Amino acid sequence: MKQRKKTTSTMNWIPPISLSPICFFFFFLLPIVAHGLKDQTSATMRLELIHRHDPRVFQLHGKKQSPLDKFERVKELAHRDMVRYARRTNLETFDMPMHAGRDLGAGVYFVQVKVGTPFQRFWLIADTGSDLTWFNCNYKPQNFTLRRKRRSQSRRRMFSPQRSRTFQPVTCSSQECKVDLSHLGSLQACPNTSAPCLYDFRYLDGSGAQGLFGRDTFTVGLTDGRKGKLKDMVIGCTRSMIEGPTVSKKIDGLLGLGLSEDTFVAKAASQYGGKFSYCLVDHLSHKNISNFLTFGSTISKASLLREIHTTPLVVVSPNYGLNVVGISIGGQFLRIPQIVWDFNANGGVILDSGTSLTLLARPAYLAVIEALVKPLDLVEKMKAFDPFEFCYSSKGFDENLAPRLAFHFEGGARFEPPVKSYVIDVTPEQKCIGIIGVDSPGPSIIGNIMQQNHLWEFDLVHKTVQFAPSPC
Repeated sequence: MKQRKKTTSTMNWIPPISLSPICFFFFFLLPIVAHGLKDQTSATMRLELIHRHDPRVFQLHGKKQSPLDKFERVKELAHRDMVRYARRTNLETFDMPMHAGRDLGAGVYFVQVKVGTPFQRFWLIADTGSDLTWFNCNYKPQNFTLRRKRRSQSRRRMFSPQRSRTFQPVTCSSQECKVDLSHLGSLQACPNTSAPCLYDFRYLDGSGAQGLFGRDTFTVGLTDGRKGKLKDMVIGCTRSMIEGPTVSKKIDGLLGLGLSEDTFVAKAASQYGGKFSYCLVDHLSHKNISNFLTFGSTISKASLLREIHTTPLVVVSPNYGLNVVGISIGGQFLRIPQIVWDFNANGGVILDSGTSLTLLARPAYLAVIEALVKPLDLVEKMKAFDPFEFCYSSKGFDENLAPRLAFHFEGGARFEPPVKSYVIDVTPEQKCIGIIGVDSPGPSIIGNIMQQNHLWEFDLVHKTVQFAPSPC
């Protein structure tokens, strides 16, 4: 949620696919023999048609076998299908590699960005609940008075504005600094007209970033193979970090995907069709497993998705809100006061890729927990630890014992996450209910673990959210 924050690609949805109908272009032709028959007029030539992932193809390139496992090979084929479709229909789309933060010990998802001219690469937290895009930075302007933590700076990748021909600092005397960027934490301090515009951006968990504003160019890879440019993008050049659950020395920075002016989403969507989407791989996936954050139109989902749901998007800047009708457990609607879902009463539900766990306002939380815990009485209980209240032994755990949870949205859309998204693995031996109660009134948040293994597409023009189950 906004900069007052947290507790802690179209992303290429890959349908179940049969290899047999994959188009001709995913195969290779190898000559076998030209057969000369007695009747020369009936002579024929035969070519063997083999799959592009056949071991012989890799042997031609000095490799024993494909470096990809079976599932990743199918994902590659489907991604190529989408690229070919974009070329045929002249759709401009770009995507950015995205993977889970397990190997960094972080419960968030990271996206690779290329910023500056020539570009510099960084892995940033993909956060739909925040609107400032920032990264660690070694810019050294005069009169820069914010304190910086020298201990951990040397371990981080740094953006060097001096190396970028397209970087322009925002001055503190400008209207942009005084007014336009005030929602991003711009400071009023201005020792002279050419001094940089400083910011102090804080999150709900107490962590934060301090630095100076600038503008620069992002380079993106279009799905037709060309390069695209997002010019004049507002960025935060962070010199000092206040570490906490959101911000730590392990990260390069944060990609603000929130809904407000001057965000990455506002700029990218305005150039690429007003849509963006992502599909979050399992949160326990290693960094070699990835998907994409995608901006622009995508292949017709009617031909890809078996179960697609659509519901109105509620803009609660910078957050993405959904109108919830109710929650059911095991097919039974729970008795939850409707005021919990009312944005006008400081309630409502927000989708947030930067929050790991799902947070429910207390009345909803109590109803959900009561309905979930009772069927799990047969499972061996383990001592819970903060922030979890109910934990169980993983040994012999049967997902069939856990009732199915479903969120019901306006328009009849039904979101039914897999059991692993709300009875989550916290250690190899222990599972816990990954839903936390928060004070009411206040918004509830559907976090990234609950969102995993689903495609989520945000249509900012028609103000809708579409989602469907997907192996990502």
